[in-house]
Amino acid sequence: MNNGSDFDCARLLCELGVDEGCLPLLQRYTKELFLFNSAYNMVNAESEQEIMLKHVFDSLSAVPVLQRLFLSASVTKVADVGSGGGLPGIPLAVAFPDISFTLIERMSKRCAFLENCILVLGLKNATVLNCEAEKAPQEAFDAAVFRAFRPLDKPMAQTLLRLIKPEGFLAAYKAKKSKIEAEMKGIEQSISSWECEKLRSDFLDDSEEHERHLVVIKK
Repeated sequence: MNNGSDFDCARLLCELGVDEGCLPLLQRYTKELFLFNSAYNMVNAESEQEIMLKHVFDSLSAVPVLQRLFLSASVTKVADVGSGGGLPGIPLAVAFPDISFTLIERMSKRCAFLENCILVLGLKNATVLNCEAEKAPQEAFDAAVFRAFRPLDKPMAQTLLRLIKPEGFLAAYKAKKSKIEAEMKGIEQSISSWECEKLRSDFLDDSEEHERHLVVIKK
C-alpha cells in the first residue's frame, strides 16, 4: 500500500483531476472518521492513513468518470445512498463544490456524525437525510451514487432508479469485473442500459484483489 504521505496525496489528487487545495478538508474528514469509527463502526480501517487511501481516495477514484457524466447530464443534485460515514458523498462534495449532495443514511447515530462533519468542514453543498433508501423522495436527484451498500439486485436497482429524474443515472462503486457481470446479469432485463468503467486503484495495490470499477446505469 502507498505510504500516504502529504506529497503523494497531493500528487494523486492532481492526477485524479481534484484541486490540490481540497487536501486539508479531506485530511480533516479523515481525522473525524478515524476518531468516531470505533464507536459507529463505519469503515474497515485501523489508521488514518488506511482510511485516506482505502476509503477517501477510493471514493475520489471515480472523479474523472463522474466529471464527464455530470457535465454531459447537467447534474446539479446527487444522492449518496447508504452514505454510512459519508463515503463516497463527502469526498465527492469536496471535489465538486458546485454540485449539491444529499447523504441518505438510515442510522441516526451515523447521521449525527455526518451532520457534524458537514459543520466541521464548512461544506455548503452537502445535507443529510435520515431515512431508508425506499423512503427517500422520488425523482428528486439528477444522479445517485453508492459504495459498499447492498447488493445490486432487481428490487434495489428499482428502488435507486426511482430516486433519479428521467435521463439521470446511477453510479455504483464495485470491485472485480467478473463479479459485476454476474450481478448485472440478474438485473439487465429491468434496466435500460449499463456500462462499466475501470477505476484507478494503484494507490491501494495493483493486484486483482483491489480491482475497482464504476458501474453506470442510465434511467
